[in-house]
Amino acid sequence: MEKEFLLKYGQAEMTLHIAAENILQVIESNPVVFDKTETELIRDALANPIDSLPLSKLVRPGQKVGVVIPDITRVWQRTGVFLPLIVEELEKGGIRDDDILFISALGTHRSQTTAEHRLLLGPQLADRFTVTDHDCHDRSNLVYCGQTSFGTPVWLNKQAMACDQLVLTGGIVYHFLAGWSGGKKYILPGIASYETVMANHALSLNPARGQGPHPEVRSGNDNTNLIHLDMLEAAALAKPSFIFNVVTAQGRIAGAVAGHYQTAHDQGRRLVDAIDGVTIREKADLVIASAGGSPKDVNLYQSIKTLINAREATKPGGTMIILTESPEGLGGNAEVQDMILGYDTVLEREDALRADYSISKYVGYYFCESAAKFELILVSSLEPEILQKANIKIVKTLDEALALVYAKRGSALKTHIMPHGANTLPRLA
Repeated sequence: MEKEFLLKYGQAEMTLHIAAENILQVIESNPVVFDKTETELIRDALANPIDSLPLSKLVRPGQKVGVVIPDITRVWQRTGVFLPLIVEELEKGGIRDDDILFISALGTHRSQTTAEHRLLLGPQLADRFTVTDHDCHDRSNLVYCGQTSFGTPVWLNKQAMACDQLVLTGGIVYHFLAGWSGGKKYILPGIASYETVMANHALSLNPARGQGPHPEVRSGNDNTNLIHLDMLEAAALAKPSFIFNVVTAQGRIAGAVAGHYQTAHDQGRRLVDAIDGVTIREKADLVIASAGGSPKDVNLYQSIKTLINAREATKPGGTMIILTESPEGLGGNAEVQDMILGYDTVLEREDALRADYSISKYVGYYFCESAAKFELILVSSLEPEILQKANIKIVKTLDEALALVYAKRGSALKTHIMPHGANTLPRLA
């Protein structure tokens, strides 16, 4: 018997036809029950902070409070909904508007427009406050805070460090390097120097040349994840007073945590696991994953999350078919493109990455390294020739991709299907 699935592709969908007996599992997020409004969830978290006094009791009149917020690439975190309630808490503690500094944690991202700042603050706050963008290259606004045990020099935003209280806000999702976003990530990379960010992210590589990515640096891993641990040490140097983080599902806030920057984040990570961590019984010969459509597949660079999650469900040497329309091409910057197009072997790419590490280069390298370990086929609008050096096949339709795989490996392949591959993290039972 044949089954049909509609998988998102850009603004449209593609139909997957597959024999029912081949399907191991459809890997989807776990059901979420919305029994409280977003405002109720936010107020509950603020009223019941983890290992901390409520924010209103931490602050004192006359103190300068730095509130670190996401940048525009994280607008899904619903800042316009929760920031007014953060300000309300500060007002209860006697903090005036003039003593609140909103700092956008750009990390290494571009600066933002006034319109984007207003979108982040939301309609209730946009006319009361302005936003200061962190600039990782502005040495005059960076202060040295110490060095981690991993050797990372920690340079952080001087204005943030001059505040009497530092509040970190944002959202928690799986992150391919840090394990999870949120929490400590709003210190490093959020308000750190470029040098600090690159030193931290370079821990993503195995110390031994030729061994590629460090096996413990991956989505959903914390206690043995070097990047996560290094970020925690950097956060400890910054001494944040309080965090507020949300977890989202289906476009709305599904949970929230507040309190101590480490233990509250621990609880938030468990919320993410409960929604987007999906247990699988075994890895598959074939994984068919959609990034989830636009904007998650706007370019190849954005599709890295889907690739990383699909790898977790694929047998060594198995096949991944990833739907990523990528109408804007490879994406990222020139470094991504050079890493993919400018070298003939994975080892050459690894050497170039070790010599001059950047996140963009790592993303390009990871695609190529994946194609060396697995058969990687993209259903994409990208031109087929563009990824030939990377050993990545590009086809225009899902049917064409399946025909290629079945002709080479036979049609009786145990298969996982990931309709929202950028979000769901398969976890082997």
